[in-house]
Formats: sequence, structure tokens, C-alpha cells
Amino acid sequence: MLNRTAALHNLGCKVNAYETEVMQQMLSDAGYTIVPFSEKADVYIINTCSVTNMADKKSRQMISRARKNNPQAVVAAAGCYVQAAGEKLLEELSVDLIIGNNKKKDLVQILDDFFVSRDSQSYIVDLSHTKEYEEMKMERTAEHTRAYIKVQDGCNQFCSYCIIPFTRGRVRSRRLEDVETEIAGLCKAGYQEFVLTGIHLSSYGVDFSEDKKPKLLELIRKIDAIPGVKRIRLGSLEPGIITEEFALALKKLPSFCPHFHLSLQSGCDATLKRMNRRYTASEYAEKCHILRSIFDRPALTTDVIVGFPGETDEDFEICRSFLENIAFYETHIFKYSRRQGTKAADMPQQIPEQIKTERSHVLLKLHEKNKKAYLEQFVGQPLQVLFEERLEIQGKKVWSGYSREYIRVLWDTEQTLENQICTVTACQTDTKEGALWTRG
Repeated sequence: MLNRTAALHNLGCKVNAYETEVMQQMLSDAGYTIVPFSEKADVYIINTCSVTNMADKKSRQMISRARKNNPQAVVAAAGCYVQAAGEKLLEELSVDLIIGNNKKKDLVQILDDFFVSRDSQSYIVDLSHTKEYEEMKMERTAEHTRAYIKVQDGCNQFCSYCIIPFTRGRVRSRRLEDVETEIAGLCKAGYQEFVLTGIHLSSYGVDFSEDKKPKLLELIRKIDAIPGVKRIRLGSLEPGIITEEFALALKKLPSFCPHFHLSLQSGCDATLKRMNRRYTASEYAEKCHILRSIFDRPALTTDVIVGFPGETDEDFEICRSFLENIAFYETHIFKYSRRQGTKAADMPQQIPEQIKTERSHVLLKLHEKNKKAYLEQFVGQPLQVLFEERLEIQGKKVWSGYSREYIRVLWDTEQTLENQICTVTACQTDTKEGALWTRG
């Protein structure tokens, strides 16, 4: 193969990030030289997102930027925006290749064929009619200590605001043996922490045949038993998966980190019903109670959408009060974004942008208060921290890492700490950095 350069840009979720890293790895293994996206390259790969209209816009912008960087380059658009928009993008955005979800694994062959034929092509599978899991394997990652591992794709939930079941298809789970092989290889390469990700992680295994149906808990147990695995984290979970049995089983695993991201979206039952979420606020609160009764100060984090169609001032106040009572470690707040193709886009009583912004500010202040209170619980307490990188903060060279609870910890020390797990004592909070400082 001629010496060619390639640049990749990722948009969207951790699943997309995993797939982008594997595509970069595949290109590198095939002889491509990987260069920054801002530089001139022979091939540009944009792994797109379509979770909101803004994500669609950013995807189009990055495709246009690639073409401007090098008008003669091969521009390939992959991922969810492509899956939703279809073949019309070939003409609308002047891209050379359209690569839908479930075809990213074929990237190198797709490029090889294009360099022979020079014919623009669309590679899109109808994901509503396939049960095939797109097997991709990571052997290395840009991060030096933590690896995100994709174990599941697709979603069967059809929340009224979400386009993802249409761009990612139905639930498809990765074979347990393939996950074990990938993680064992990464352990040998020095990685110690693994974050299991998926489009709907709680559904892992539901698509397997009854006689061969491992669920998420079995997968976690298998990973915990792999030599070299020091930490396991989970991506976003649906609250329904949390039971006393599930939580007690996780607590017994030495590598499991007590950090739970439980998807909420709203603390108001009326809003949850319009969203087609499958739980009530009280049921969700009970799941948080279970986790806090079994784990010592687990980190509970969540997502909340403000300004969903029909959300009244009273509905918002119910949600705000719920968040205050639960007191999450972190709350990721999103203003509702109208997404064409979803039921919510056609709902009456769309909320003005100004009101969404005002409500968002209220919840951001609450988030800051709750986060500070959570961090302060750990001042003077020992924490196990996996240190990752050396940064300059407040004029000092410090090491940054994360505790098992996913609390960021900073240490002003001359020691070399990369990829080391150290037990340290937190001495003070830093609200600006959203972290704890330690003296070791």
C-alpha cells in the first residue's frame, strides 16, 4: 500500500469513542500514518452522532471541515448521523463514503475498494432487521490506564425523545468470550481499569438464546476473574437492573468500583410518563436507597433533561426537589433538544429556550452544591487512587487520578505515579477543579 495518512474525529458517546479508537487501530495496522484531524490528510473519518439536532449539525460541520482541510482527500462519514440520514448525504455533503453502524469493522476493506474504483458508495445495514453484533477488538487505547470496552449495542426502549433505537437498531450483545479475550490482552498491555459501555448496557444478554444467556452480572464476574483486572466500572444503567441481589453480588467482587450512573431524565412522574421512561420517581429513589444501604458512600450520578415538552413550573419544581433529596454526586443536565423523527418532536407545549436555560441554571447550582457536599465527606479519609497523568494546575505540576468512587484526586508530588494505584488521604476540596487534594 502507498504511504497514506488518515485523520479521525469522534462525536458523541463512549460507544462511539470506542469504535473510533478501534478504527484508528485498524488503519494504523493496515499501514496508514495517523495524523491530527486539523492537519492535511489523505483520508478523513468522521464518526458522527445523531442524539440531538445539534449533534447532527456538528457532524455536518466536521465533514465540511475535513473537505476544507484537503479538497482532494477521501472523506468518509460513519455512525449514527449517517445511519439516520442515509444515502442522500453522498450528494448533500460531498462525502465519498457513507459507513453506517455495523459496517465500521469493514473500514479498511471499504477504503481499499474505493482507491481501486473511485466510486462513491454507501454501506448501510437496516439495523431493525439484524441481530448481528459488530465485532471490533481493541488492542490499545489513547488512554494509558483506563480502557472503555463496548459490550452491547442497540436499544429496545423507544423513549419518546430518543432517535437512538432507529440509528443503532435493536439490542445486540457481544459474546462473553470475546470480551474476556479483549480485556485479557489489554491487561497484558498494562491496563488496570475497564469501563463497560453499551447503548443500553442493562440489556446485555437479553438477545442471546435461552440456553446460552449470560446477563450483565455474569459478564462482570468473568471480567473480575481475569488476572490483571484491578478495577471494573459500569457505564450508564437503567434503574430497573438494581436489586439487592445485584448490588450484594457486585460488592463481593474485589475489582468493582462503587460508582453508579443511573439514568433518570426527570424526577417528576408526569414528565417520566411522557418520556416513556419505565419507572416512577419513587421506584428510582428506592434503587438509590438499595445502593446506599449496601455500599459505603457510593457515587451516584445521573442525567436530567430540563424543558421537556409539557413540563410545567410545578413539574420542574417536583424534579428539582427530587434531585435535592437524592443528593447525587454529579448531575449531568441537558436542555431538551427537539429531535425530528421522535414522538417528542411533535408533542404540544414545546418549552421556550429561555425557560429551558433558566431551569438549567437552577439545576446546575444544585449540582455544584451536591457535588461539594459529597466530596467533603471524604476529607481526612483514605482513598485508593489510580493516577493517570501529570498536569499543570494553579502553577504546580501535579498528578491527577481517580478514586474507586470516580472522585478526581490531585497530588503535588515529584514521584512518578502514572498507572499506579496508591492509597492516599484527602486533605481538602477544590471546587474550581471539582476535586480533592492529597499530600499522600
